[in-house]
Amino acid sequence: MTEQLSADDWVKEGLKTLAKNGFTALKADPLAKAMGVSRGSFYWHFADLGAFHAAVLKRWREIAAEQIIADVEADSDEPLKSLLRRSFGARLDLERAVRNWAAFDPAAQGAVRAIDRRRLDYIETLLEKRGLASAMAQARAQILYWTFLGFALSGAPVPAVRLQALLDELWQMVSA
Repeated sequence: MTEQLSADDWVKEGLKTLAKNGFTALKADPLAKAMGVSRGSFYWHFADLGAFHAAVLKRWREIAAEQIIADVEADSDEPLKSLLRRSFGARLDLERAVRNWAAFDPAAQGAVRAIDRRRLDYIETLLEKRGLASAMAQARAQILYWTFLGFALSGAPVPAVRLQALLDELWQMVSA
């Protein structure tokens, strides 16, 4: 690599590495080798490995919640339907990797708890906008979120036609 790397370049590489190889691969030396630079570049941008991990988790929260919410809000389709399609149609390697990391690391665990709360709150809001009472919206949001987590953590591929049928059924359940 001939150009100077930014902290953002390191975080992007960290996210790719995390999704592919898990949290134990988030170390300066292997990342530097993968990027074709010395680890001095890493320490130029991050005081230590903990600061890098914090930046990776922060970016994950941005792309796994805030960016998705912004995209759903910008979509002309029904927001909840758009969210279901987007959430269940996404590659979820990074989701599984972060949740695995959270089983071993308090900072990752805190990031997962925060994103879970943010996502649940957003789903509740969408359901309330559809006219559901607060208690019903909260219950259905939790059920939808547990369904998503089960799907995300299973890692089993679902053929597109089958996935669409499942999403249609899920939509019917939510809309009832």
